[in-house]
Amino acid sequence: MSEDRKSWTAITDAPYFSSLAELDAWAAGPSHRKLDGILEYTERPAESESRSSGKLLVCHDYKGGYTESPTALSYTFNWWSSCDTFVYFSHHRVTVPPPGWITAAHRQGVKILGTLIFEGDGEEDCLRLLVGNLPSSINGPAKSTPGTTTFPLSPHYARLLAELACQRGFDGYLLNFECPLQGGVEQSRTLAAWITILRSEIEAKVGSHGETVWYDSVTYKGELRWQDRLNSLNLPFFLSSSSLFSNYTWPPHYPNATAEYFLSLDPALTGNVPDSQPQVSKKSLNDVYMGVDVWGRGSHGGGGFGSYKAITHIAPDSLGLSVALFGQGWTWESEQDKPGWDWEEWWEYDSKLWVGPVSGEVHVPEAPRREGEPECPHGPFQPLASFFPRHSPPDPFDLPFHTTFSPGVGRSWFVEGVKVRQMSNGWTDLDKQCSVGDLVWPKPQVEWEGGERDDPVPTVLPSIYFEDAWNAGSSLGLRLLSPGSEAEDAVYRCIWVPIQFLAVSTGRRYEATVYHKVLNSGNVELDLGLSFKPADDTDLLQIIPIAGSDSELWSKLTIDFVVSEGQGAPSHINGALGLVVAIVAEDPSQASDVTILVGQLNVYAVPPQSAAAPVQSPRILSADFVGPASIDDPGILSWDVGVSFPLLHNITITSPDDPVSAWTVQPSNKWFPDFVYFNIYALMITADGQGGQPEDAQWIGTTGLEGIRNTFTIVPQDLPFWSEQQVKKVSKVRFYVQGVTDRGEVLGWDRCVFVDWDLTGVVV
Repeated sequence: MSEDRKSWTAITDAPYFSSLAELDAWAAGPSHRKLDGILEYTERPAESESRSSGKLLVCHDYKGGYTESPTALSYTFNWWSSCDTFVYFSHHRVTVPPPGWITAAHRQGVKILGTLIFEGDGEEDCLRLLVGNLPSSINGPAKSTPGTTTFPLSPHYARLLAELACQRGFDGYLLNFECPLQGGVEQSRTLAAWITILRSEIEAKVGSHGETVWYDSVTYKGELRWQDRLNSLNLPFFLSSSSLFSNYTWPPHYPNATAEYFLSLDPALTGNVPDSQPQVSKKSLNDVYMGVDVWGRGSHGGGGFGSYKAITHIAPDSLGLSVALFGQGWTWESEQDKPGWDWEEWWEYDSKLWVGPVSGEVHVPEAPRREGEPECPHGPFQPLASFFPRHSPPDPFDLPFHTTFSPGVGRSWFVEGVKVRQMSNGWTDLDKQCSVGDLVWPKPQVEWEGGERDDPVPTVLPSIYFEDAWNAGSSLGLRLLSPGSEAEDAVYRCIWVPIQFLAVSTGRRYEATVYHKVLNSGNVELDLGLSFKPADDTDLLQIIPIAGSDSELWSKLTIDFVVSEGQGAPSHINGALGLVVAIVAEDPSQASDVTILVGQLNVYAVPPQSAAAPVQSPRILSADFVGPASIDDPGILSWDVGVSFPLLHNITITSPDDPVSAWTVQPSNKWFPDFVYFNIYALMITADGQGGQPEDAQWIGTTGLEGIRNTFTIVPQDLPFWSEQQVKKVSKVRFYVQGVTDRGEVLGWDRCVFVDWDLTGVVV
């Protein structure tokens, strides 16, 4: 990401395919490198009891797709803790989620799907999907066969689509067939069989978590007729797929009708019998997603802030049906042309839809009713997230938790509290999106720490703060408003501010760190501590504070914690990571207004003491640059990463029979460091070798847009100092690569590398 970076679509494989012929041409081309710079899917901690409540699928239909601009503030989705599956949707034949969206979803433990769509003139391709890629040569059957069969079925495109998902790192497809099947029931039967092949291929190539979701559009007769619910006309496609995504124009009684129909099915069909064959896909009610269109368009409740009315009938928490929410970008598209609109206005609007307002009520416009439809009274507005359980991100033991509270956009870029670039129009990079703190919106549930008090609990108001950050482009602002108190002990008061919902394994030791700073402390002093609090009170939690550190403005706090394995304890414990804030006031009768910036929060597993290995130092080992012959062409910067170990001392082996190891061995897995991104810098070197130190180099961007590990595309004319006059004065450009680990550490320059680009012979 940088102010002048070209869109990833210009510098990587085809971002999408407009026809199956295009997909075939891509597959027949040179071998396609797997996008290994995309974060792989990591499952969230399993719930202690089998889940019976409905799930949430969010279908991102936004301006035709592929609209994110790296040089502007764009729409991003941030409410991952309520979401189970995310669909990146467009009207291209095969929609492939961009790399940043895949990483953003996987960082939160959410599956992300592409889209296979046939509409309008797609009937020919719809047939081609089943019979495969026909050769251009003259061919035919060796002998004629009697007319006892109809459609042949080829696995060609099922395998190709699964291979594409594997190569790009996403988790399956939404299957959207919105054109009639001219072959009628026989083509429908063959299509349903093809879907099972696709499922099998995806599970083999992508993993058992892979999904194929069927959109309710055509019937078993091949007719284009939306059913708005599960019934016999779309049942075969549901049974062949992972789940059904119903159309959204259903009347209020359809969710109940769908549930009743599902429960009337033979359990052998849905795999719910004790001796069910493993080949039968087991189905439950929460595999049926009732569509809700945030744009309205015939959806009960009228969409927008009335979407909750439709979800009330779906009743995911009681009836058990799931919700497919379509077009959630409505909050941006419907407002962006209004006078005075800006990103902050959108954030407030979007937050209100998902988690509710900070205060007051939400006005919900009266929704139009169909002719003859009776009035359907509903209670006051309910935010969308309130209908679904809050999910934690993956266990930090499996995927280190890292957040800079970035919504995936910003106006500047920061490295360890220093602003290294201001962008005139801002930036968007979903690869940098992190949790925005899922326990603070619309405002955190603040409590007194250390026992109840008679004083009113201070109010904490959250914000995304772009003006200052530790790393990336933003921090979490927590504005603490404390009323005055006449209590005798009010000179020193402590509150608990939960920030992030987390599930951790019992018996495993974790380390957590936070970077913070205090603004405008005014008439009070704040003393901050970091803590983890299980949702259920337990005496099995142990927290060990570790000495913090301070930079010029930012402070770092570190704790170790473990929830012991008590008898009968579950494998995972849900809890909250947050701040204990001590408010020290000379005159507590005065109200105070203080802002805390939380810049970065990290949680990761620590090896048990008995297996502790010498601490390794992650580093960049070497770098290479393949420069262009002309400044109009891009160059490729690449590098390799590794670790180094401290010197060995005092090896005490005295004989071959000594029952000790010469050194403490590394853990068997999960010890080698990974990186969340790399900062890239550039420095001009003159003919006499003058240039400067790494600290003098200019930041030019980060990795992530291309989805390729340890690679960065350099466009010479996009360099901030590039001009024909300047280039004539220098002999080379020196590039520096600086890693940011998945534990949030920015590598010091002594563990980074440079590589030079010799400008001799380059056509300017």
